[in-house]
Amino acid sequence: MKFPPPQIGSLRIASPAIQAALSGYSDWAERQMVRRLGAASTLSEVMLDQFIVTVTKGKKAKRYLRVDENDHPVGAQLMGCEPEEFATAAQKVLEWGFDWVDINFGCPVKKILGRRRGGFHLSQPDMAIAILRRVRDIVPDSIPVTLKMRRGLDDSEESREKFFQIFDAAREIGIRMFTIHPRTVLQRYVGPSDWNFLTMLRRYAPDVTIFGSGDLFTAQDGMNMLEATGIDGLTFARGAIGNPWIFREFDALNAGLPCPAPPDLREQREVITEHFSLAAELYGARRSLFIMKKFCVKYARLHPEMEAVRAAFLAIKTPDDRDCVLEKWYG
Repeated sequence: MKFPPPQIGSLRIASPAIQAALSGYSDWAERQMVRRLGAASTLSEVMLDQFIVTVTKGKKAKRYLRVDENDHPVGAQLMGCEPEEFATAAQKVLEWGFDWVDINFGCPVKKILGRRRGGFHLSQPDMAIAILRRVRDIVPDSIPVTLKMRRGLDDSEESREKFFQIFDAAREIGIRMFTIHPRTVLQRYVGPSDWNFLTMLRRYAPDVTIFGSGDLFTAQDGMNMLEATGIDGLTFARGAIGNPWIFREFDALNAGLPCPAPPDLREQREVITEHFSLAAELYGARRSLFIMKKFCVKYARLHPEMEAVRAAFLAIKTPDDRDCVLEKWYG
């Protein structure tokens, strides 16, 4: 193995590549699929602390907080704006069975920033540090607390200083694993992802585990990031949606083996069918048809008739429609 399994606090992860937290995507059903196709670990959807505090039972709680025996290790990513609610939410996700707590200081979505959440915290180090300290204090020492960040709010020297004020304080508090997206918050997903920042950070802080994210759409992209930067691991995000095979491809490359051939139509059909089944278990048969459309348009990218298949998936209204699409295009 070229790149060894990393450590997330007390947890040893079997591969350097894990599934990122993806709002609206990395639900229980999706996490099951990537685990079955090689993901060593996963993160939940990004969950608001207020939601976790107020929703403690019923269908919503079961959908968002479901953890099964074969999920482990799995982390819960939390986002919010106030230390006490963060801490209470951290306790609750651990009660539901998550293995560690991941704090989101990186989300660049405008409405999230407007509510002083996510990447907004990189502009207010005192509040960010208070949140980290409160969560680390309330979570047992044996359970990791990790942190997702971008490299700053913008490219100004002030933003850089605030990043390191938070980063250094987090290390002192006991945050032992960081996932860094090397774009700024204001860049969102536009422009280059600065891998040189990851290289610099690895040299600056050799005492902590560093994962990278950003622009990882193929298994080879993941290998390239680790080779170029020297960091410990990476999170596949958008690159894994509709392509859960990316994890087995990465593991093959990391083992020095040729990259496996892309899945043929038969295997694609089997995986899509299983994903539909898991989604129906989570959301119910009718609602799952509509939930799955956002996944299916991504699965369609692997089909030689991508545009036609995408349109067919979007037109699904009934289980019979779904079955007809799978039979016609993947039969």
